[in-house]
Amino acid sequence: MMEMSRAVGAAEGRLLQRLRALVEVESPSEDKAGVDCAAALVAGWAAELGAKVKRHKQKNFGDVLELRFGAASRGRSRVMLLAHLDTVWPMGALAKMPWREAGGKIYGPGVLDMKAGVVMALEAIAALQQLGQMRPVTLLLNSDEEVGSTVSRPITEALARECAAVFVLEPAQGLAYKTSRKGVGFFDLRVEGVAAHSGVDFERGHSAVLEMARLVEKISGFTDLRRGITVNVGVVAGGTRSNVVAAECRAEVDARVVTSADAARVEKMFRALQVTDKACKLTVNGGINRPPMERKPGTVALFRKARALAAEIGFVLEEAATGGGSDGNFTAALGIPTLDGMGAVGAGAHAAHEHVVKKHLVERTALLAGMISAAS
Repeated sequence: MMEMSRAVGAAEGRLLQRLRALVEVESPSEDKAGVDCAAALVAGWAAELGAKVKRHKQKNFGDVLELRFGAASRGRSRVMLLAHLDTVWPMGALAKMPWREAGGKIYGPGVLDMKAGVVMALEAIAALQQLGQMRPVTLLLNSDEEVGSTVSRPITEALARECAAVFVLEPAQGLAYKTSRKGVGFFDLRVEGVAAHSGVDFERGHSAVLEMARLVEKISGFTDLRRGITVNVGVVAGGTRSNVVAAECRAEVDARVVTSADAARVEKMFRALQVTDKACKLTVNGGINRPPMERKPGTVALFRKARALAAEIGFVLEEAATGGGSDGNFTAALGIPTLDGMGAVGAGAHAAHEHVVKKHLVERTALLAGMISAAS
């Protein structure tokens, strides 16, 4: 592993140069042109490493970029590196939070989540090629992860089925790799009531707002912290004026679960919701859109291998779980050993102080390369 560290360390300048170039291509999820520009930049770098480049064309989102390295493989000897090029930052964010280095940290929109991970993947592959340790690898760069992965999910799942392991280049949790993630759900509730003048015909009205208030109280009771289930009613909106009994109301709800069994349980509870006022009508849409990434033996085995390799490099690798979801939730749910949080170390994802800690880039990239070589 020390030889791997030296190979990556010798290319640190290129890693940083490419990271800056990628951060300075703004790529909000909703901006197809921006995401496609980022994909073109990375595709060019990958082609220099001999990648077979395939763009899965999309109409409403950026194209999904599939990069294949190494010879065609038999069985499931291939490893998938899973990342995304879209960010939460709107066009123009770069002017307010430009690339800068200060105090050993690198700042910029999307630098941590997760453009550093993309560049780390390419440098890991370059080091493996240099040392003659390359194996078949698929680097998949999705374009809509920050908004639910609706177009990329089928591609992710299809390509993951060819692979023995999936390494997700999302940011680390502190210094740790992630071996489990909660499943994520979104539910949209709409209540239709009966409008009436609140002063003249109050008794003829049936308030959608009042009915939704009752439902919010019930939904909030679905939370079970002991089981790791959280249900958050984040948005409620309804009615038109204070002197009108509200004819409509809607609510947007986030749900998080630890196990597949609880995902099914929460879905069932939402489908069973009923109105108290029979003059009102309730519609429930949505569901669990990212299955839980459960801590399974295959993933644990990968983590133990990573911890041993990290020790050879000279640092202690910790294990973590998180309530957030990633595209790794999809691959883990297929039964493919999936290790997450293998990207950069930093803080402030989705926040104005988003940054990467520079000193960890080389060692984390070397560890990624080691894992690609060692995964079975």
